[in-house]
Amino acid sequence: MIREWDAATYDRVADPQARWGREVVDRLVLRGDERVLDAGCGSGRVTEYLLERLPRGRVIALDVSTTMLEEAGRRLATASGRVDFVLADLGDPLPVEPRVDAVLSTATFHWVPDHDALFRNLAAVLGPGGQLAAQWGGAGNIASIRRVLETIGDGWLGPAHYETPQATRGRLERAGFTDIQAWLQPQPTRFEPGEPFERFLSTVILGPQLARLPASEWEGFVRHVANALPGPEIDYVRLNILARRSESGTTEAGPG
Repeated sequence: MIREWDAATYDRVADPQARWGREVVDRLVLRGDERVLDAGCGSGRVTEYLLERLPRGRVIALDVSTTMLEEAGRRLATASGRVDFVLADLGDPLPVEPRVDAVLSTATFHWVPDHDALFRNLAAVLGPGGQLAAQWGGAGNIASIRRVLETIGDGWLGPAHYETPQATRGRLERAGFTDIQAWLQPQPTRFEPGEPFERFLSTVILGPQLARLPASEWEGFVRHVANALPGPEIDYVRLNILARRSESGTTEAGPG
């Protein structure tokens, strides 16, 4: 099931994701005229900064959520001549042609179930020697929230999964990437207590859980999670990667 987001609220509240995303953009080595895929562009806040780094370049803003793409379209309206918006699932072969010079992704990959397919799909649209810079939730991410979720209802933790650097390096190598760096980065983040914290939880983290509940139960569910935590803080852990597509353009054989 494809999750739709409250994209307008996400755009307003996801300051941590936008801040970390700018750091990832700055890891790309750019001349300014490249063609870059933003794999999971969300509401376009990081895409907007990426465009500043590409004054003569172009961005393919790809997302699986129609509401996110619509919000990104509004945010990036003045740059519409340099942005192509693509609705696609990163778990499937990507409709991106010709190949891009670089791939950027922030706060997205933990939502993609099959990371072997994910990295194969990215390699297929990235030119030989092209850069991949990404960050998403890694092993240990939101552990305190997950402990609370285990105690509610049927204990479902949601569709997100948080990988280790070691497993990720292996998948990248099999997909045809080289010069791989992968590391975890704790990013504990505090919020204003009460309604602002609860709004962030409901919009950014607890959407899959709320989608399984009647709307009349949403407020109580989110408040229960917030009150069960030690305080208005999320123990984020980010998994960062830097890699290059192999010059040969070959990958190991694997399931299609």
